[in-house]
Amino acid sequence: MDYDLIVVGGGPAGMLGAATAAAGGLKVALLEKNDKPGRKLFITGKGRCNVTNYGDIDDFFRNIITNPKFLYSAFKAFDNRQLMTLLASLGVPTKVERGNRVFPASDKSSDVIKALQKHLHNNHVNIKLHTEVKQILVNSNRVAGVLLKDGTPVTAPRVIIATGGMSYRQTGSTGDGYKIARLLGHTIIEPKPALVPLVTREDWVKDLQGLTLKNVSVKAVAGGKVKAEQFGEMIFTHFGVSGPIILSTSSLIKDYLHPTTSIPVQLAIDLKPALTAEQLDARLLRDFNKYSGKHLKNALDDLLPKKMIDVVLQLAGAEIHKPVNQINKKERGMLVHTLKGIVLTVTGTRPLNEAIVTSGGINVKEINPSTLESKIVKGLYFAGEIIDVDALTGGYNLQIAFSTGYLSGLSAAKT
Repeated sequence: MDYDLIVVGGGPAGMLGAATAAAGGLKVALLEKNDKPGRKLFITGKGRCNVTNYGDIDDFFRNIITNPKFLYSAFKAFDNRQLMTLLASLGVPTKVERGNRVFPASDKSSDVIKALQKHLHNNHVNIKLHTEVKQILVNSNRVAGVLLKDGTPVTAPRVIIATGGMSYRQTGSTGDGYKIARLLGHTIIEPKPALVPLVTREDWVKDLQGLTLKNVSVKAVAGGKVKAEQFGEMIFTHFGVSGPIILSTSSLIKDYLHPTTSIPVQLAIDLKPALTAEQLDARLLRDFNKYSGKHLKNALDDLLPKKMIDVVLQLAGAEIHKPVNQINKKERGMLVHTLKGIVLTVTGTRPLNEAIVTSGGINVKEINPSTLESKIVKGLYFAGEIIDVDALTGGYNLQIAFSTGYLSGLSAAKT
């Protein structure tokens, strides 16, 4: 045998899986088709790398959208505290920020990648770059190794597939693992974008392109029912909306955004969620008194970003040049109603390549959750985004990658 274990894919799941298995005594090769490992990790968190979340296990399960129970064993084997301890031991202390998000103290994703590479080297993992796997070799329903794209076979009785999903294709996540797994008889749940900007029907969003709103709330309504509600920051774009609360909303409503789904989804944006309608009306009265000699268009500077005033007044059906001292209660009511619920119609999402994570992947029913070994082929393991699991923003998805990577490596070392 060339190796005891081959790990396909050099992202966070693959790197930690390879190092963990090697620490357990296996002779391990990590095969990565790029010129360096951790390409997607490098750009996460806008280059700062939100490695995990400091919340407790219940918090994690609340924020995992797809197949949370499947991850119980993985989190038990390697949780957020263990990850932070490992990184610290490798020279990368971490810090906790708003929303319990955990970042390297240096704010550099490159430090996390260097730490994982150090972990690989410390455990004598053979890292092979520019090495692409074409298929898994199987003999009598057991893994026998891999066949490289150049036709070279590499033998090993165990393989971990950690090739990622299909988002950010420029980092190498091109769905290779799905094809490889399908050839072995695995079912692939259709990959869909998760944590992705939303496309909306209304043209006026283009007028607000680049405008960021903070401390707003968004409700997603489908079939007359609220399917998601988020509070925080969003941004208008030339195609619709993006930003943290929109990305999280997209994951919560992804089942309604499929082209075959006929249920339309609407977003209701509350620009002043901290105020009741009555309190907002009182606030308008105060502003109107302050700017009593001005037209309505020029009396809302204290309440709204300048870029947004015309759009809000247009949606409220208000007369923009009417003096504020002539605005009646009914007209104020229309304005309050608009401020508390600007409606956008969602027509879809941006492409999968623009999604932060991929929803879908290897069907979890075909993977043993206690070991992450395939139920179809002995000696085959899965880790990371290739599995049909995904979560909201906040470091949860990277922790899934680390936890499943660790468990797959640990399990491989025990067989």
